[in-house]
Amino acid sequence: MTDTPLAPARRFAAFLPGPRRAAMRRPRSRAVSRFLRHRLAVAGFAVILLMVLACALGPLLIPYDQLHIDLRARFAGPFAGPHVFGTDQLGRDLLVRLLMAGRISLTIGFAAMALSTLAGTTVGLVAGYRGGIVGAALMRLVDAVLCFPSVFLLLALAAFISPNVVTITLIIAATGWMEVARVVEGQIRALKTRDFALAAELMGASARYVMVNELLRNAVGPIIVAATLTVARAILAEAYVSFLGYGIQAPVASWGNMLNNAQQYLGSAPWLAIFPGLMITLAVGGFNFVGDGLRDALDARVEL
Repeated sequence: MTDTPLAPARRFAAFLPGPRRAAMRRPRSRAVSRFLRHRLAVAGFAVILLMVLACALGPLLIPYDQLHIDLRARFAGPFAGPHVFGTDQLGRDLLVRLLMAGRISLTIGFAAMALSTLAGTTVGLVAGYRGGIVGAALMRLVDAVLCFPSVFLLLALAAFISPNVVTITLIIAATGWMEVARVVEGQIRALKTRDFALAAELMGASARYVMVNELLRNAVGPIIVAATLTVARAILAEAYVSFLGYGIQAPVASWGNMLNNAQQYLGSAPWLAIFPGLMITLAVGGFNFVGDGLRDALDARVEL
């Protein structure tokens, strides 16, 4: 039975004494330390964590239903009564609607990120490793899709498809995988000429093994960064599609359609727009800061 080739770093580490094997694991600790020194990244991570926990648990603790209408409490101001963030034009509690909308917006953001990253990584991995006609054809496809402004492509698709969480997620993913593909393709094209990849091929490793175990695992850092930034773009994309009326529809709340509903009340009830806008800003800014921090932390972590 032929032994499966081990990754070069693990083969080398197998012959090292304990202290030196531990030294090979230090880059992970250094990456964590570099991330923790990035104050904006840590702040962004804290904001995202609090936001996720609040959206997941908050509605369970608030004694109001997001669809409960109380016309006697219409346009109640924030911080002046039982409704902490005030109420909207139908007397619905704004805080619970913000948190329920956050569930929708964050779910779309994470799901679209997962689909975009999967599609982009697959295309970039195959294009970068195969090269030649296959690689050129795949990257020309990426360039062709990128020629269309993503906003107009997103709106065009949304206008012809029944809007719900699943379809909006698929549309955002379909218009957001190209950046990931370009990042992965560039990384794989650079890594496949490295000694460890060539050695694996000479040892008889299959193309699939080389792509997944030798190349993809060494491109994880840039992929994680691209995925983090993709979440921010997906949340923003959902917000402006819903704001323009092509996204999530009432009575289901999302941050984008809450902004859309607040347009006509900007003068009399500005908090209806301020709070959803603030949530979008915090979410997008938080993910962007985390992405910047991860880029700095993982920049030197390509395994040899």
